[in-house]
Amino acid sequence: VADDITTVNTMEKKLAEYKCDTNEALCLKLVRFPEDVEDDSTTFHPEYSHQIYGDDEVAFGYKGLQIQLFYTAGNLSTLFKVKYSSKVTEVFDCVEPDDIEGKIREIVPAGFTCNADDFSSLLEKEANFKPFGTLLHTYTVHSEEAGELTYQIHKAEVTCPGFLEYHERLQTFLMWFIETASFIDADDDRWDFFLVFEKYNKDGETLYATVGYMTVYNYYVYPDKTRPRVSQMLILPPFQGEGHGAQLLEAVHRFYCSLPKVQDITAEDPSDSYVKLRDFVLVKFCQGLQSFSADKLHLGFSADMAKEAQDKLKINKKHARRVYEILRLRATDMSDEEQARAFRLEVKKRLFGPYRKNQRELTKMRKCLRPEELVSHMDQMDTQTQHEELEKSYQGVVEDYRRIIERIATQA
Repeated sequence: VADDITTVNTMEKKLAEYKCDTNEALCLKLVRFPEDVEDDSTTFHPEYSHQIYGDDEVAFGYKGLQIQLFYTAGNLSTLFKVKYSSKVTEVFDCVEPDDIEGKIREIVPAGFTCNADDFSSLLEKEANFKPFGTLLHTYTVHSEEAGELTYQIHKAEVTCPGFLEYHERLQTFLMWFIETASFIDADDDRWDFFLVFEKYNKDGETLYATVGYMTVYNYYVYPDKTRPRVSQMLILPPFQGEGHGAQLLEAVHRFYCSLPKVQDITAEDPSDSYVKLRDFVLVKFCQGLQSFSADKLHLGFSADMAKEAQDKLKINKKHARRVYEILRLRATDMSDEEQARAFRLEVKKRLFGPYRKNQRELTKMRKCLRPEELVSHMDQMDTQTQHEELEKSYQGVVEDYRRIIERIATQA
């Protein structure tokens, strides 16, 4: 028996050597110059790979696994290669290695190459790549290494030649950077696409690199309006933290504000980081409105604020309320006890909404639940816990608001 256990343990150790973290094994690249291919500093890795490789994000069967997905910077022509130093079937029988390649092929559209020389010739064609659609906005960003860099935001149409194929390649990045991402049916003409590109020079020519994008679905609102809803937004990792998300959201918001048929602009299941970005952009827009002027903020959130935000900026009441709270915090002297208390009560009143709803539900439950069932529901949220939760929510909200106020101050 001891011998058997030793054999099993040795086997398990050997097999463990053939497990790889798929987030580390997957190497992504946006290639501008031939030397980028071998340059490790241009490589970035996924945040998530569970949608492709399972919840534990582990691939079995390979030592030294490297899954290369390299894209030309503009057109996103793709090189796909799998490398490893050894494979489990070479050592053990009856243990199948994972089908690494098959899983990638499920999400990467046909037309990729597995040959480095073919990829080099695709890279040479990048000079022919031009941004799709209509130019909406141009802006510059100062970079320590490169000086002034110019960026363009375009609104693309599905009818643009080559756009649908390009979008299929672009959306593969969603799987690696948005936790619950799914692909969209881009053929539906209610979709709008907004793309960000960087202009750069190569051998004296101007080329364009893909920076990020946003998809927006236009819902019908009775009788004659539409409600654009942001579905996906991604700034590719090499460009994150440079302010492109705010530029994109601002340009998209301005675009829809110019359309009379748009009622308001919303987002589908927004992440925390998207909500913070939206708060920042909407505060920038609203701080110049008459109803949000400093002398009106301490009077509370008003119908005028909701109406002006809706009419002029297509901002719905819920979002306008958050903007009001941020601007009110900015105009409040928090070292003045009375002002601070008034602000705190104003925010907590809004945050208390869900708890009040809970109380109403409990009242209904009392009529139809048996006593022991009711007790278990009552225990879930006693008054003390409610107060603690409310205070925690309030502190979190204020912290987020302060960051937005600081960010706006640095850009003033």
